[in-house]
Amino acid sequence: MPVPILTVAQMREWERHAWAAGAREADVISTVGRLAANRVRELTGDGDLVLLLAGKGHNGDDVRAMTPHLAGRKAELVNVLAPAQDLAAVRAALARRPAWVVDGLFGIGLNRPLADEWRAVVAAVNDAKLPVLAVDVPSGLDADTGSTHGAAIAATITVSVGAPKTGLLLPDASPWVGRLEVLPEVGLGDCPVATEGQWTLAGDFGDFPPRRPAGGHKGTFGHLTIFAGSSGYHGAAVLAARAAQRAQPGLITLMTSPEVYVPVAAQLQAVMVSAAEAAVEPPSGTTALLWGPGLAAPPARARFGLLLEQAWKAAPVPVIVDASALDWLPPGELPARAIRVITPHPGEAARLLQTTSAAVQQDRLAAVHKLSRRFGDCWVVLKGRHTVVGRSEGTFFVNSSGNPYLAQGGSGDALAGYLGGLLAQPALQADPVKALRFAVWEHGAAADRLQERQPGWTVEDLVAALGSRLRP
Repeated sequence: MPVPILTVAQMREWERHAWAAGAREADVISTVGRLAANRVRELTGDGDLVLLLAGKGHNGDDVRAMTPHLAGRKAELVNVLAPAQDLAAVRAALARRPAWVVDGLFGIGLNRPLADEWRAVVAAVNDAKLPVLAVDVPSGLDADTGSTHGAAIAATITVSVGAPKTGLLLPDASPWVGRLEVLPEVGLGDCPVATEGQWTLAGDFGDFPPRRPAGGHKGTFGHLTIFAGSSGYHGAAVLAARAAQRAQPGLITLMTSPEVYVPVAAQLQAVMVSAAEAAVEPPSGTTALLWGPGLAAPPARARFGLLLEQAWKAAPVPVIVDASALDWLPPGELPARAIRVITPHPGEAARLLQTTSAAVQQDRLAAVHKLSRRFGDCWVVLKGRHTVVGRSEGTFFVNSSGNPYLAQGGSGDALAGYLGGLLAQPALQADPVKALRFAVWEHGAAADRLQERQPGWTVEDLVAALGSRLRP
């Protein structure tokens, strides 16, 4: 199950509920210490020096509890209790250039500006330019608002305890949070707080996609039709088609602009490619439709725009719209139970809402709600750091995978194609939101796998890596 996204007050409520139910605070601290130490061990090698900075409160207790679990590493613990006196020890330890610094100076309870003495400690850590793992929250960052209390540790990775806190997901927090990870099973039991926001984890997909029937055939697994590619943008059509193949639908047809048919068709083998004129209809048996990748050249709308409008309003199969085709969407109601998906990045979302990218980023969930309402309560995949999947109301899901190296041209085309390849499969259409969440998660996870083993990877590499999470 995904874990909830909580405010500080909700996290405190969960803790009170856990203590009342018999959980012991000391046991939770011990568990957090062990799990955080395990993460540090994954990041370091035998003999590496790890600097642990522990403050007065329970956040410091969590870091102190890591010490017994760092066998094989040279763990140096500096208790920072009186910052003016302890600053010299912090600087001396940083000068030894540890492989990683663990930040446990302040936790989520900080709600006041940092004193100058504490700012000096924070500055010393940041000036050292060393990798930092922050436990629960980067010290100095407000876990509700995502703003700093005058200064904050710039973490490389933040491991949030129990659940991600709302402020850690806000765009202004990203320079301090770095990569956000969660330690969900720390001994607090089930969260009693009902929240609409859910944090997607790899474990959410232990049974997904479902195993294929042994007697299945091409017809069993659907037929995706893609409308993509125009003059100057033929590569997007190829990327989308190849990514769709990684989801393994039964058949894929690519309808592309006549002027780019040759370069597109020359790069695809199993995908059926057609040069599409204005009045073209999807092939019989199509089980999902994708519009958008590489349709930026002006003639594309004249060719495919009316057909998209008709399909969006009435097609009995899922319709996914991406990139330039988002501008062709008709607002208004949709048929009941229609599966409709749009996949904008913040700039495209801003264009559809007649606002700015900055405004979209300031409240990404509000943008999802507005887009969904505008286009008939469709599903919205708002791309970016921590991609959001949601509708006009109800539960929304925030993705946990991915990294900044996804910011390459063609990455969105790959996501759209992979998503279309999944939603074309009839067995996956019964739970479209799970298919959407999985597509987004696997897209990010593939980028994470590549970054770990192959720095300098390209979007072509990303497409090749998609789907390796699929069950046999």
